[in-house]
Amino acid sequence: MNILMLSSTFPYPPTRGGTQVRTFNLLKYLSQGHAITLVTQRDRYVTDAEIAGLRDRVDNLVVFDRPADSDTGTGILKKIQRFNTFLNQGTPPSVLNRYSVEMQNWIDNFVQAGKCDVITCEHSVNEIYIRPQFQKQVRTLVDVHSSVYGTCLNQLENGISENKLRDKINLPLLRRYEQNYCSKFSVIVATTEEDKIQLQEFAPNTEIQVIPNGVDLVSFPNRSKDSGGQRLIFIGAMDNLPNIDAVCFFSNEVLPEIQKRYPNTTFDIVGSHPTAEVLALKDKPGITVTGRVPSMVEYLHKATVCVVSMRTGFGIKNKTLEAMAAGVPIVASDRGLEGLSVDGSSVPLRALRANNPAEYVTAISQLFDSPQLRNELSRNARQLVETEFTWESAGKLYEQVCLGSNE
Repeated sequence: MNILMLSSTFPYPPTRGGTQVRTFNLLKYLSQGHAITLVTQRDRYVTDAEIAGLRDRVDNLVVFDRPADSDTGTGILKKIQRFNTFLNQGTPPSVLNRYSVEMQNWIDNFVQAGKCDVITCEHSVNEIYIRPQFQKQVRTLVDVHSSVYGTCLNQLENGISENKLRDKINLPLLRRYEQNYCSKFSVIVATTEEDKIQLQEFAPNTEIQVIPNGVDLVSFPNRSKDSGGQRLIFIGAMDNLPNIDAVCFFSNEVLPEIQKRYPNTTFDIVGSHPTAEVLALKDKPGITVTGRVPSMVEYLHKATVCVVSMRTGFGIKNKTLEAMAAGVPIVASDRGLEGLSVDGSSVPLRALRANNPAEYVTAISQLFDSPQLRNELSRNARQLVETEFTWESAGKLYEQVCLGSNE
């Protein structure tokens, strides 16, 4: 089968964020049995060596320069222009800013020439390149990653919007946008049942399949021993709004209370591209902000507990699965544990749940004080990942959806 994969995010190396990790690993699996043409974009962070590394993974790699970001103006006129475009065209600025006319022309010609059997959009931002008529010629698939409407609504409900007024105005526009683009696809892929329910409302007549994220068990081996101590860690791309909110919330409202009980507690914030707001946290006692690191798993293995203090962001979190695979006990919010069965009467205890400062303090204290509890969570979580959340199993499901043989 000839598969055309569209990803405006350059997916290699798969260490820069959830979009890259999911796209790369699904691509890696599909390339074992199918001819893959990947069309992607490079930004200023992508090196020639990384392009060469990705080219070795696919049959045909086509790379376009990412358009200059037109969404950087802060003046009132710029804001009005962006809103008017959104209002009239129905496409958010975050999607339009990545749109490449050259890339569109290349895709149009490729499809018109009948060179592919399936087109996959790796993240909903790539839906802009799909013409409504493509569906008559090829199977079209969008791997949504997360609902933009659902994410905006969640941020408003949790009070962490960067611009509350703007997001309130944009919310009905995002709803309209998501409803419109869903209709262009033969099949929609979501990462969790919660996302599926949200998207089903927008596309009641479209096939929607749930394919969770996975973990590369070779890159994230189980820890050989419990490190003990009082060392906390958070992992993730640190220019991502939900991650920024998570570490700021934890650093300001939770960590000081833990340090009153355990004065030697440290908190490592590990991930690429930390913003100024995140970098400022290292001035607080016990906090280290690393930026990008060569090996995430080395930091995980040194940690006593991994915190996933998310208050927004839909879908299964790669950071949660990676920590589970590495054998690190987890304390996480409902958002951080979305799509995972980790507690309750019928399942082994795989993580501790916390949604407010007091609950975080209680859960982390329990783990600091009990090597037995840490080992129980470590063992059960690793087993869950091995049986249900490998990229091999996700890739098989994705292949079936691409083939149209998943029923």
